[in-house]
Amino acid sequence: MSMSRARGTRERLVVIGGDAAGMSAASQARRLKGPDELEIVAFERGHFTSFSACGIPYWVGGDVPERDRLIARTPEEHRARDIDLRMRTEVVEIDVGRGRVRARDVDAGAESWTSYDKLVIATGAVPVRPAMPGVDAPGVHGVQTLDDGQELLDSLARTRGRRAVVVGAGYIGVEMAEALINRGYEVTVVNRGREPMSTLDPDMGRLVHEAMEGLGIAMVDDTEVTKLLTGDDGRVRAVATEDAEYPADVVVLGIGVRPETTLAAAAGLPLGAHSGLLTDRAMRVRGHENIWAGGDCVEVLDLVSGQERHIPLGTHANKHGQVIGTNVGGGYATFPGVVGTAVSKVCDLEIARTGLREKDARRVGLQYVTVTIESTSRAGYYPGASPMTVKMLAERRTGRLLGVQIVGREGAGKRVDIAAVALTAGMTVEQMTSLDLGYAPPFSPVWDPVLVAARKASKAVQQQG
Repeated sequence: MSMSRARGTRERLVVIGGDAAGMSAASQARRLKGPDELEIVAFERGHFTSFSACGIPYWVGGDVPERDRLIARTPEEHRARDIDLRMRTEVVEIDVGRGRVRARDVDAGAESWTSYDKLVIATGAVPVRPAMPGVDAPGVHGVQTLDDGQELLDSLARTRGRRAVVVGAGYIGVEMAEALINRGYEVTVVNRGREPMSTLDPDMGRLVHEAMEGLGIAMVDDTEVTKLLTGDDGRVRAVATEDAEYPADVVVLGIGVRPETTLAAAAGLPLGAHSGLLTDRAMRVRGHENIWAGGDCVEVLDLVSGQERHIPLGTHANKHGQVIGTNVGGGYATFPGVVGTAVSKVCDLEIARTGLREKDARRVGLQYVTVTIESTSRAGYYPGASPMTVKMLAERRTGRLLGVQIVGREGAGKRVDIAAVALTAGMTVEQMTSLDLGYAPPFSPVWDPVLVAARKASKAVQQQG
C-alpha cells in the first residue's frame, strides 16, 4: 500500500530548506492545492525563512537599517497558509527507496522519520571555507545567512580596532568591502585572481581594481592566503600570504559558495560537474519522478554556451520554486535556463555582466570578436553624465551576441538587461543596432552605450568575415 493511499487521498509534500526556492515551491503548491488535497511539511535548520541573503552586505553596511527588512515571509506567515514548517530542524538523511527523510531537532537532538509522496530539495549553498590554520578563529566570518550577518555585526561591535581584511574579490567580497568602508574600517582585499570580479574579463576587472583603490581600499591581487594568524586571546589578528602579513581585527571570507548537496550525494541523486543537482526543465531531479530540486543546490543550463553551470542567485531560486510548486500542484511549468546576468556595485561604481567571458567562449570552442567602447550614461551635455565602459563579445562569423560587460557609475549597471534580453532571443549584434530603446538626454545619449558597442561589434564581425 502506498503512503498516500494509507493517508487517504491526501498526498504529502516534504520540502528540505526554508528559503527562496523551498518556500516559493511550498507557497505555489499551496495556491494550487488546498490542505485537504496536499499536506506540506517543510524543514529549515536555521532561525529564519524566506530571507534575502543578497541584502546582507547592505544591512552590515548600514544601508538597510534592520535585519527584519530582509525577511520576505516569517515562519508564522507560512504556517498561517497551512504549511507545517519545522524550524531549527535539519534533514540528515534522504531514503529514496522508502520515500522518507530523517530529521533532527538542532537544539534537542531528537530524530524522527517523515514519509513523502513528493520531495523538494532546496538545501542552498554553503560558503567555501579553505582548510587553513586559523580559519575557524573568532573574528573570521562568512556571510551566507542572517545568523552570519548578525554574528559579523556583533563582532564589529566588540572589536576595538578598525582594520578589516576581506579574502576574495567576487560579488560577496566586493560588496563586503563596501560595507566595511561604510562602517569606517580600513579595508584590505586579498584576491588570488589577476583582478577583482573574476566573472569579468581581466581588462574590465582592472577598472574595478582602480575604482576600489580610489575609494581607499587596499587591493592585493594575484595572491593566495596561506593562513590566518591569531593572538594570545585566540582571536584573529592577521591574514598571512607567502610573503606578507595584513593586520586584521576582523576577517570576512568572500571566496564564494558551493552547492550544499551532501544529502543528495549520500542518497545517490545525480550531481553535475560543479557538484550541483541535475534536473530536467520541470526542475525534477533526473531519473526521479517525485523529487524536485531548485535554488543554489542545482546546476542550470547556460543558454549561450549550452553547458550546465552553477549560478547561485535569488532570482533563479525564486523562479525555480515557482516552477516546482506549479508542477507539484498539478500544473505545468518549465525553467528553460539562464544567460548568466549579474549586477553589483562598490560604492558608486556599478558592475554588470551577462553571457560569456572570453575564456568561457574559448572553453566551449567559439570563435569571437571583442570590442570595448567608452560612453556616458546620459547625453554628454546633461548634468550628471558619467563615464561608462562597455565590452561586447560576438561570434566571429554569425555575429550572434555572446556576452556583455559594463563598468561605470550611476545608470551603468541595469543597462546589462538590454543585452540579457538580446542573448535570450539569440540576436546578432547587427540586429541589436536597430533596437528601439528609450531616449531622452537625462537617460541616455542619442546612441545608447550598448548600441554603440553593438555597432562597433557588427563592423568587427564584417571585417573578419
